[in-house]
Formats: sequence, structure tokens, C-alpha cells
Amino acid sequence: MNPAFSLSGKRILITGAASGMGRGFAQHAANDGASVGLVDLNGSGLKETVGLLDRGEVPTATLDLGVWEEVEIGVGSIVERLGGLDIVANIAGWDKPGVFWEQPLELWERLISINLWSVLHVLRATVPVFIDAGRGGRIVNVASDAGRVGSKGETVYAAAKGGVIAVTKSLARELAPYRVAVNVIAPGPTNTPLGAAEVADNPKLAERLERAIPWRRVGEVEDMANALAFLASDAADYITGQVLSISGGLTMVG
Repeated sequence: MNPAFSLSGKRILITGAASGMGRGFAQHAANDGASVGLVDLNGSGLKETVGLLDRGEVPTATLDLGVWEEVEIGVGSIVERLGGLDIVANIAGWDKPGVFWEQPLELWERLISINLWSVLHVLRATVPVFIDAGRGGRIVNVASDAGRVGSKGETVYAAAKGGVIAVTKSLARELAPYRVAVNVIAPGPTNTPLGAAEVADNPKLAERLERAIPWRRVGEVEDMANALAFLASDAADYITGQVLSISGGLTMVG
């Protein structure tokens, strides 16, 4: 394999690592020789992820990414234990579909906290690390195709994910002089615990999605991990401020 595509020797902070895409990318990166630091609110899930990695000590932090004080302390501890930082993967996210005008405001606040404030907090805690080190770096955020094209029943979630896309593009301009690339992937329907829960609530949803998606299947965690790994690698050195939709062709728009 071209060494530019390898994550070997990279120090990576991964949020949302207790399950789904975060766990999948942690396994991919660790198997490729990276040192990973893992963050999630689910402490037991983090322990399970660590148990799946063929590594020695893995720095972890169980914290609420929506609370700045917890992020500042927890992320700082992980960066210190990793001995620096080369890559940040903002993967944590959550959704609960429903009718916009019937959802309680408390749910809106949670959706925005988990999907947008979490990203802002992690970026605020890590961007100065990249700048002070002066070696460049990679930031890969996870949004959603809902944030690109909208999604029925996910208006506030889409707003938060659209915010992640806007943050990515703006920060990419700010950090380009420091050679820190900032990109975002926008997954379509994906086979994660969150996606499985939505299908369980609506058994016919899986069939409808498979008919609608040109590739005739929903995305898998591995599809997202591969895309994250590419954008985090040296092979993507000249790519910044971009949104990569991974949806099997479901949303073929610019």
C-alpha cells in the first residue's frame, strides 16, 4: 500500500468511540498502527471498544462533549497521554426523529448539544494544539446528508449537522495557513446502533431505503471508517474544506 494512505504512527483523538462509526474508525486506525485516544459519554462502551483493539494502554475520557469544562480537561489529558496530536475525528452524534412542531424544546437542545456544540468544544480544545506544534494536522468531522439536503422528521438534527458543515468550511479557511486540513464526511443511512434503532421503530424503513439507494444497500461502518481514514491520511494533503457524501448515490447533488 502507498504509505501516504497509512495512519501508522499518527496520534488520533476520536469522539463517539463507544459504538458505531467511532468504534469502527478506532479499530481501523489502531489496526493500521495509529495511537488512539477515545472519548464518549458511554464509559462501558468505551471499555468494550478498548477491549477490541490490539493495543497496549489506550487513553480514554468519559465525558459530556456538550460541557466545555469537561472537554477542556478530558481532551487535554488525552493529548498529554498521546504525547501530541496529529488527527482529530469528531464522530460523536445522536438523533431522535420526530415531527418538528411536536418535539419538546429540551430535545432540540440535546440534539444541538450532541451534534454541534460537541464539535465546537472539541475543536476549541484541539486547534491550539495543532497551531502550537507547528506541524500541520488533520481534522475530520462527521455531519450527515441530512445537513446537506434536509430530511423529513430530522429538522433540528439537520440544522445541527448543517452547522458542522459550515464550521468545517470556515475553519478550513482559517487553518489553511497552518497546514491543518479540515474536512467533513456526510453519511447517508448507515447500519449503526442508532440506525438499527430507527429501523426497529419502523420495520419497513430498511426496505424503502434499499429501494431508494442506487447501490441497493445502506452504508456500513466500514464504509465510513475507510472515508475517515482517507481524509485523515497524508494522501489527502491537498484537500481541505470539502464535504464528502457517503450514501451509495442516494443524494447526488453538488
